[in-house]
Amino acid sequence: MKKIAIVGITGYSGLELLRIFYGHPEVEVAKVCATSHYGEKLSELFPQLENLTDLTVSEFNDEKIMAECDAVFFATSSGVSQNLALAFIDADFPVIDLSGDFRLNKVETYEKWYKNTNVKNEYLLKSEYHLADIGKASGNYIANPGCYATATLLALYPSVKNEMIDLNSIIVDAKSGLSGAGKTLSESSHFVNVADNMSMYKVNAHQHIPEIAQQLKIWNPNFQALQFSTSLIPVSRGIFVSTYAKVVSNFDIDQIRRAYVQAFLDKPFVRIRRQMPQLSDVIGTNFCDIGLAYNPVTNVLSIVSVIDNLMKGSAGQAVQNFNQLFGYDESLGLNFLPRR
Repeated sequence: MKKIAIVGITGYSGLELLRIFYGHPEVEVAKVCATSHYGEKLSELFPQLENLTDLTVSEFNDEKIMAECDAVFFATSSGVSQNLALAFIDADFPVIDLSGDFRLNKVETYEKWYKNTNVKNEYLLKSEYHLADIGKASGNYIANPGCYATATLLALYPSVKNEMIDLNSIIVDAKSGLSGAGKTLSESSHFVNVADNMSMYKVNAHQHIPEIAQQLKIWNPNFQALQFSTSLIPVSRGIFVSTYAKVVSNFDIDQIRRAYVQAFLDKPFVRIRRQMPQLSDVIGTNFCDIGLAYNPVTNVLSIVSVIDNLMKGSAGQAVQNFNQLFGYDESLGLNFLPRR
């Protein structure tokens, strides 16, 4: 039985981690930390947890976490773990970081896209950006991919890796539910501005763009850039990504489909669907569902990928990475049916 700590318990991802680990047979949540509410019971802060947990909120203390736990999860906003996680990195203590602080491998790229980083390059080099459905986690500091990045990269991996598409033709239209914006209320996330509406935001400026580009270039060094846009849709949770690219002339749709099936053959949480997937197919689960369509007139491959942003796009993938790191079956604690 492994004991873990969750830093950032009061956020959406922190609570989702707690929900997952409540049913994980090999994990005990031993400590939960936040920036306030010290000493208060979680069940008092969140009445839905009444009679389910006796945990109380603790002030962050890296020495106590390392003494009492086997791993720590940072479910914090960007700019937090780059300061709080350094002692864990120095001690080679297992960390799963759900924030964006250690996803990129160059300080100058962070400065351009996040504008709030003080992290040193030697710490970036000790982290491992890891998509749980491609390979297995190995290092003790795992940078969990972002939600948009997860859905986009899983959609593109087989075609980019196998050089099936024109790398200069990639266009991604990504849409997110409101929980992707976090709990802090803003004008753009106010109910009256979201309900019955759709809006594009962070045009050509979303912080997940560089991590997508970084990984695509690792898979295929010829990759240079992609067109990526993000929109907010009036649903609580979920990511719906539509990706378009020109197909290289010597491939047909059957070959492409076989490549996708083969790429994820041993990965239980990526499903290559015969029909185009819907967002409701994955809500509440750790699945990424992918659908493919080809237009022979325009020579364009359409790839639709859908995930739950709080599960596969955050806490679910983090637990999958944890399972890999500690040698458990990667699906342990994650076998949820879709909500509807």
